[in-house]
Amino acid sequence: MKPIQILQLYPKDMNLYGDWGNTLTLQKRLEWRGIPVEVVDHNPGDSTDFRAADIILGGGGQDAGQAAIQADLLAHSEILRELVADGMPMLMICGLYQMFGRRFLTGEGTEIRGIGVIPAETRAMEARLIGNITLENAEFGTIVGYENHSGQTFLDAGVKPFGTVKLGAGNNDADGVEGAWVKNLIGTYLHGALLPRNPQVADYLLSKALERRAVTGDLDELEGYSAETGLLPLTEVDQIARSAHEDALKRSR
Repeated sequence: MKPIQILQLYPKDMNLYGDWGNTLTLQKRLEWRGIPVEVVDHNPGDSTDFRAADIILGGGGQDAGQAAIQADLLAHSEILRELVADGMPMLMICGLYQMFGRRFLTGEGTEIRGIGVIPAETRAMEARLIGNITLENAEFGTIVGYENHSGQTFLDAGVKPFGTVKLGAGNNDADGVEGAWVKNLIGTYLHGALLPRNPQVADYLLSKALERRAVTGDLDELEGYSAETGLLPLTEVDQIARSAHEDALKRSR
């Protein structure tokens, strides 16, 4: 079969705090199941076929990084909105989470426009929200990570968050929720990187990618996946991931 393609958005400018580890986690969890995979980078000015991707990932970056990618991201806003509506799985961390909303107002009053996929906007605040964070999610259970952001995001009414905050701040210092979940797009402030310590989220993204590929008829029988059972478990690997997850739960803010 054609390899599952993981598309990284702007890794040169948006890769703070090891967010590239999310890509590596998805890549290895496919390879360990015998599923072919390729990783493609998109940086400003590249002529990338976004429709060829199966999963799209993006990381965090400073205000300067967000400004550097703004024009290119806006130029691809229509196709990204189309792919989100079509159910393509995506994970956007921190800076790109903000830019998938309507806008980010910096501390200097500069507006960095977003693409409006997530009904939300972000404003820079004096307080920096930083430290270990734990969420609860009805589908994924407990999620652990690390947040470090001065921008505070405010979801529109009715937007589904990624999780309810049990330890930490989350989107802002008032609402008690973290991230946003639109179709199969997850936006979140959780670094860490997120996926190595939360393999259930990684496999959600992979399963949605494989399900979407199956709908098009471009999915052969695979050693590590079937339409009936989904992805095969990675028992030994996930024991290590669970240990990392449990260790994170023991840490204070």
